[in-house]
Amino acid sequence: MPYIIPTFDEIRTRQLRDVRALDADAPADADSDHYVRASATASAVSGLYDYQAWQARQIIPDTADPEYLEMHCALRGITLKQATKSTGTAALTGDAGAAVPQGTEIKAGNGDIYLTVEEVKIGEGGTADVDVQADSVGERDDLDNAPATLTNAPTGVHGNATLTVSGGTDIESYDSLLERLLEYMRDPPGGGNAADYRRWAKEVDGVADATVYPLRQGPGTVDIVISGADGIPGPDIVAACQAHIDEMRPATARQVTVFAPGALSVDFTVKIKSDGTRTLQEIKPDVRDVLTARIGLLRPGESLVLSKMLGAVTGVAGVADAEIAEPQGNVTATALQWVTIGNIEVLAL
Repeated sequence: MPYIIPTFDEIRTRQLRDVRALDADAPADADSDHYVRASATASAVSGLYDYQAWQARQIIPDTADPEYLEMHCALRGITLKQATKSTGTAALTGDAGAAVPQGTEIKAGNGDIYLTVEEVKIGEGGTADVDVQADSVGERDDLDNAPATLTNAPTGVHGNATLTVSGGTDIESYDSLLERLLEYMRDPPGGGNAADYRRWAKEVDGVADATVYPLRQGPGTVDIVISGADGIPGPDIVAACQAHIDEMRPATARQVTVFAPGALSVDFTVKIKSDGTRTLQEIKPDVRDVLTARIGLLRPGESLVLSKMLGAVTGVAGVADAEIAEPQGNVTATALQWVTIGNIEVLAL
């Protein structure tokens, strides 16, 4: 049975009761000396109870404050993952031989700033690709051949460019850190089992989750597909994860390969019949939101089950009936694919 901590009033009442037990005529009203002394003592004792309760919370990782949660994790070699930068490439055009210095600033259409990580010269064909990274750490939108602008284009280099970037994560949340600690405690290291590889992958900055496929390429092989906090991780995170796992894996693992999943984009055409409480235009945003949220729950390698998508749509307020015209069936993902949302068209049924 748990110990019930007495309140301030209960502590003071007990002290006054003890005073009267010793002297039945002792004054104990609010203006008495005994009442004032009992109040002061009760305040101090109540503070000690509060401090002891706080200490008890720090013993259990689930209830510990962030500072003490990090201490629990440190005992098991688990540290808070730091934020990472979004990385990728920029396609440039200009006069052949024109130089683009390292650190050249490129501004994406959404306002994000990227910097070239090396010096490059425009090739004979008037084009050049250069590696870029965000000017600061943190989650950024993934871009695929998105238009961008050089904020101060060098001589001979055109001001327009295209960006293809991914990755970029915020610092790990304490909820995520606690989840990794509990995974470690519930499924302790096992000498290189699947849980070990998943845990090692998730220790790397920028990796949100991992799916492990033992023996996928034959005996002694392990394939690991990782995902980032904001989607598909960049090549720098894949390389960092590969290096970390190569340090941790047992010698019996002949070949361990880390992959970023390829996006398997799925377009939807949904036909809706309203129940009359809402118009089709009012329903459309909610349909798009539930489909996006439902697909967001899928992990790399998981297939899309159409009946679950339809169930989510029919649960939207104002929908009397619904039909998914596209895709026409379940979408099967391979181990190295990640189902993502594409275009969503909502029509009247």
